[in-house]
Amino acid sequence: MLAVDMVRSGAERFPTRTALHFGDMTLSYREVDEAANRFANYLLGLGLKKGEKVALLIENGPWSVSVDFACLKSGAIRVPLNARLSVVEHERMLNETDTRLMIHAPELSDTAQELSERVPGLVGIGLGGPGVSAGVDLLSASADLSPADPLVSLGADDPMLLLYTSGTTGKLKAVIHTQASYGAIATNILANFLSPQRDSVMMHAASLIHASGTFVLPYWLRGGSAVILHHFDPEEFLSAIPRYRVTEINLVPTMLGMLLAGGVGEAADVSTLRTVCYGASPMPPPILNKAIEAWGPIFTQYYGQTEAPLCITVLDKADHLDEELSGSCGHPSVDAEVRIVGDEGTPVEVGEIGEIQVRAPFVMAGYYEAPELNSETWADGGWLRTRDLARRDVRGYIYLVDRLSDMIITGGYNVYPREVEDALLSHPAVAECAVVGAPDPVWVEAVTAFVALKPDAEVTAGELQAAVREQLADYKVPKRVEIVPTIPKSAVGKVLRRALRDPLWKEQAPEG
Repeated sequence: MLAVDMVRSGAERFPTRTALHFGDMTLSYREVDEAANRFANYLLGLGLKKGEKVALLIENGPWSVSVDFACLKSGAIRVPLNARLSVVEHERMLNETDTRLMIHAPELSDTAQELSERVPGLVGIGLGGPGVSAGVDLLSASADLSPADPLVSLGADDPMLLLYTSGTTGKLKAVIHTQASYGAIATNILANFLSPQRDSVMMHAASLIHASGTFVLPYWLRGGSAVILHHFDPEEFLSAIPRYRVTEINLVPTMLGMLLAGGVGEAADVSTLRTVCYGASPMPPPILNKAIEAWGPIFTQYYGQTEAPLCITVLDKADHLDEELSGSCGHPSVDAEVRIVGDEGTPVEVGEIGEIQVRAPFVMAGYYEAPELNSETWADGGWLRTRDLARRDVRGYIYLVDRLSDMIITGGYNVYPREVEDALLSHPAVAECAVVGAPDPVWVEAVTAFVALKPDAEVTAGELQAAVREQLADYKVPKRVEIVPTIPKSAVGKVLRRALRDPLWKEQAPEG
């Protein structure tokens, strides 16, 4: 089923039900859908053709869903611009994708203005305020247009999303999702992860650009509601749960840690919650254990990538109660073929480490105009290389070990940063950490840890090294531990090991 047909199906079935809440504002399914139709008709009236790109420089707001749906219905390919990225990065994204039409939020007008000066021919349309080019506000300009669906003819292979991701290399690249693959993402969530009911309410505080946004269509298809917060603020987030009777939330580990900091999360009213979803980056066991103790056994984990969202594997609520599955990212989804292969591309034995590869209907069509990268990413037989290292147990559960690019080879031994980070996180003084390989004349790479401490906590590097030595082999113990104020993260909250690792190697680069 095409993504656009899913939008039409939900709107037809549940016109009077509440689709979303934003502050004191409430919109029905009909209101969201008709706004999307008006927006689409306005874009088409500008001369927008099927397959042309529309950049979205907007943050979470009441019209975020309608704008996304408008792009679907007009046949446009949306190019989300994460507001946390730099103007230079946005400029590159617009030029690489040949995007010359941009919808922007009023609070991001300064960025939009700078982009309009940097990108020749870029037209900026405001969303609730004047656009930076012609002063057009999409809400006002479309208000008197037809609320009827434009019914643009679309096919399964038509691209509908170019979503930039940095992946393993740190270089931004655009993932292509089609009408079919994005529809398959919704089906994947419904088949493996969540089964929304008509009284289900999911709250979105993380950006709707990424994983959080993939939950919109599944709830739309089932008659559920979305609560959209402009941004993530722990106190606002926790107070919104009882206010809107939220039943499901989606968090990255950093957000969960912030909610539990200082005991605020433990005292919050979460009685309406049925499920807490998490993913995007590894969950530190101490944080997860604390959360389950405070909120109960309502946690479920997904493992996926921008290239294959959302669920390659799932660790459900019952799995979280099985101590033998501690550290697992779950069992393969029912609609995904998953294998773990060695260097020669052949499946490894149970317990051995290899690269996860996946075939599934929700996998991307490829990277935009990147033939060499596409060639590297696809293995024979249509298998997507995730570049994630993992092992599988006798029951078929998968355990992520690390990213292929993050593995440290020290003295001829392989060290996976995640296991060292887990050992460091078991120390009560440690809030966050990241482990990388630094150049070393003896070991080639030396295990190096960067550690951020909890407020008022004190610990020495030697004490942290001793804590790791109690749990891991000597060669895995960090040769160097740096106490730092914070650990760098990406725009979606993932730890950026490369931001710590790259300067260490540049320091050792020969002059010339």
